[in-house]
Amino acid sequence: MGSISRKMAQFALSLTYDQIPEPARVEAKRFLLDSVGCALAALDNEDMRQAFEYIQMFGGHEQATVIGHGIKTDLGNATLMNALLIRAMDYNDIYWKQDPSHPSDIIPAALAPAEYKSLTGRDLLVGILIAYELEMRLCLTADPGVREVGWHHASLTQFVSPLVAARMFGLTEDQAVAACGISGSSHFTLGGVVAGHLTNMKNTADPMATEAGVRAAMLASTGYSGPVELFEGKEGVFEVIGNVKWDVDKMLDGLGQEFLITECGYKAFPTEALTHQPITAVMEVMSENGIDPHTVTDVVVETTTRGADILSDPSKYEPKTKETADHSLPYCIAVAVTKGNVLPSDFEEEALTDSFVWEMLSKIKVVANAEIDALFPGTKRAIVTITTADGASFTKQADYAKGRAESPLSDEELIDKFRANAAQVMSEAQMAKIVDATFALETISTVGDYMKLLTRDR
Repeated sequence: MGSISRKMAQFALSLTYDQIPEPARVEAKRFLLDSVGCALAALDNEDMRQAFEYIQMFGGHEQATVIGHGIKTDLGNATLMNALLIRAMDYNDIYWKQDPSHPSDIIPAALAPAEYKSLTGRDLLVGILIAYELEMRLCLTADPGVREVGWHHASLTQFVSPLVAARMFGLTEDQAVAACGISGSSHFTLGGVVAGHLTNMKNTADPMATEAGVRAAMLASTGYSGPVELFEGKEGVFEVIGNVKWDVDKMLDGLGQEFLITECGYKAFPTEALTHQPITAVMEVMSENGIDPHTVTDVVVETTTRGADILSDPSKYEPKTKETADHSLPYCIAVAVTKGNVLPSDFEEEALTDSFVWEMLSKIKVVANAEIDALFPGTKRAIVTITTADGASFTKQADYAKGRAESPLSDEELIDKFRANAAQVMSEAQMAKIVDATFALETISTVGDYMKLLTRDR
């Protein structure tokens, strides 16, 4: 029968462009465009300048391009830097069933090897589809999700990124299984990186798991071995993370025949996923009732126990950093009430000291609702009640946030998001070239040609 990781490897190595349904191909291109925009938006962030400085310390072979910078570095560091850029704003995609994840974090595991091997745009699309399919299936496999028992979703990415890279590198089946074993036995990530006061590791954990997969595939290409029964073997995943129920059928059934990428969501706000429904509800109730934010006296947000705990603990009422602020439900709600939207600029250093936002923070109460918990994670409901100085009270419920599969972004909305993200570092003409090239990715003769377009020109 073969091990689970072998069956995953067989899928990754055998998938062809022609097997992929057109809607899935289209979505892969849309997610690539969204990811590139998020990366370009983050170029001048302090943490990304620090990360780029770190990458430059290594020097190394010029094997793959760093988005925005236009320079080449070695495969592992190009993968890491590109994944960091995509993830930095917390504005890229989101899929959350049993486990949450951002599958686009893994796109660089296809980008760098594909450029290095002079592969085509079609090859890259296949790599992106492998990343999404395997990652999203792993998000369905554990009940409750591994995040609910203290592990970060990078613990899932470590199994997927090596198989994406293995396909791009053209490894044998045995080498791909070894790559999965090498990466997947060595990069489990603690949930603590996204709990309490947050640091740069919040957006770094998953990119490191993506980088690890590329390095594992490179190591396996030499004949280096790794665990074969990674999931089901002695002291493997199923035994070690034994406080969840694993469903292998959800991981493997229909693999290569059904594609989940069309169920993945985009982010309309650059914030943690569980803040999106509350933000949506606040924006709608404020707009529909014409509420003047200066008249708001109380805001009650009913959400999951998780949202009332890790997203609303005391540190989240005094956010000093972007990493804490974009995972602070009270801060995001305060911004939505006072400004009518939540944008990347709301997490810049100056914005974090806005006196009106801080005044509003003291008026916000986040409470756990047992009925909402019962719906989670299938439905991530939020109920917001806003009271004004005249005693009037307004309530709004939101089950789905803009950008999710239930309320998708149109091509026009997606392109608008890309342009808003890239405009600070790229001219209109260059942005237009990227949009056109991405939507016609299957016609690109070499991925290197595409990567040349992603260099800032302002």
